[in-house]
Formats: sequence, structure tokens, C-alpha cells
Amino acid sequence: MLASNRTVVPNLKYSKPLYAQLVIGPPGSGKTTYCHNMNEFLKKLDRKTTIVNLDPANEQMMYEPSIDIMKLVTVEDVMEHYHLGPNGALMYCMELLEQNFDWLLEQLKSSPFNYFLFDCPGQVELYTHHRSMANIFSKLESLGYHLCTVHLIDSHYCSEPAKFISTLMLSLNTMLQMELPHVNVLSKADLLKQYESKLHFNLDFYMDVLDLGNLLQLLDDEPGMKKYAKLNAAIVSMIEDYSLVSFQPLDCSSDDSLLRLKNVIDKTNGYVYGAAEEKSINTLLACAVGAETQNERSKKDVDPYV
Repeated sequence: MLASNRTVVPNLKYSKPLYAQLVIGPPGSGKTTYCHNMNEFLKKLDRKTTIVNLDPANEQMMYEPSIDIMKLVTVEDVMEHYHLGPNGALMYCMELLEQNFDWLLEQLKSSPFNYFLFDCPGQVELYTHHRSMANIFSKLESLGYHLCTVHLIDSHYCSEPAKFISTLMLSLNTMLQMELPHVNVLSKADLLKQYESKLHFNLDFYMDVLDLGNLLQLLDDEPGMKKYAKLNAAIVSMIEDYSLVSFQPLDCSSDDSLLRLKNVIDKTNGYVYGAAEEKSINTLLACAVGAETQNERSKKDVDPYV
């Protein structure tokens, strides 16, 4: 998690503090699914949310967004009118949104709720090199919005050393570029069983980003990678020197997993829930503990030595 050093200017126009999750990540990492499932989960806690679609190419949404950038601009229209490719068109759309920030702000002000889920585009360059998204979020932060970047990464990248190190580089670069409170998430953690035979270490190694020297040795042993040994060592050394990247596991189909991640995000963006929500959380925790206890009992019925 990365804390922001920028000064937040309170917005006295709002009677309640404003909070938002900025859901980012590469294509296929599960951003839209996460926004839908997290929204449904937060409803169980009596936390009313507004979903904001900031992806001008998001045509297969599982939810009905309250605020939709596609009412302002779409990638398809930009490609047609300016003869741009999909990547260039997406950058143009984000630059247009930055120029029309007042449009977004008016949409946000019209929401009756004070908690937002932003479903953001998947093009990673928007968070590692391009400045429009960072500028938009910086403006929101200066207006008193308590933001937290939720960066989803598909958990299958743990299956190969080179993929995992590239994931660490992407996460670190994004954290430094966005300059916001940040939570990295390994999505689709329930599917890790499929890659279990390929994992060289246990899950804690990948969650906490432990001694990468062990991973570096595996990388150097791969065919054709020996000549890049010094480069790989320099990359790993830089990641370890910053010591910023760690991950939270996520199974979107599990309330227990969503609850654990929600608690981490709430600490990161400073969200303070009311008494009604606290009661709902305690109820969900009790159910989760009961389910775990029942699961352990079932295991012991099968094997008394568990």
C-alpha cells in the first residue's frame, strides 16, 4: 500500500465525506466483475454506492452504471472520426474527459450517495506513462474525495517467474505514477488451484513478495535467460529497494474474500462506517467464522488427524 503525500483540500460543499475505489488493471483482470460483485456485497452491509464507468469501450457491463463516460464519448466514435487505433482512441477519450472534468464532477455531485466505484479502462499505459487519469484523480482528491486505487492483477501471473516479476514492475510503476493510497490485488485467486503444480512457492511468497532472490534464481535457470542475468538482478534489486508492492488475494464469488479486501481498502482510504454497517459486518464475520468451523469439522470427520 502506498500513502499519498499530497495535501487534500476539503470540499465544504458536501455534508458527508466522499470515498471512492478506483478499480484499475490490465484487460481480463476482472475489473467489471469486481465492481459488480463488490457493489452487491456492499449492499448487504447497507453501504449505498454509485458505480461510475470510466471505460469508453466497456460494452459488456454486468451492472447498470449511474455515471457512464460513454454518454460523453466512446472509443468507437473516436476511431471512426479521427481514424485512430483502439489504443490511441482510448488515450484521446481520457484526454477529453480531463478537459471536460466539470462534466464528470457534475455527474458525481448529482449522486445521492457518498461512496463510488470507478470502473476504469484496462490500458496499462494510462497508469504508467500517460497523465490524464492521474490528473483526473488528483483533481478529485483535491476536492476532498478519499481515494484508493484498487489494482487488479490476474493470479495466473504467479505461475511463471518472468510474468510475476513483470507484474511487480507494473504494480510499482503504477503506484509511483498515480501517487494515491493503493491496494494491489491478485484476482481470480480461486483459480490458483489450476496453476498449483506450476507454483514454485506457497501463496504467502507471492502475497507478501518475499525474498525475490529465490525467484531470480529460477528465472536465470530458464532457457535463454542467462544472458539477462544482470538486468534481471537489477530489476529485482530495484523492486526490493522500494519495498512497496504486496498483494491481497481475491475470490469475487466469496463474501469472506470480499469482506477481507473491503476491510483493507477501508483502512487505506480512511472510510469510517456507521453503526448499522458495523452490525452487518459483525453478522457476516460470524457467518464466515461459522462456515470455517463447519468446514474444519467436516475435514476431521473424514480424517481425524487434520
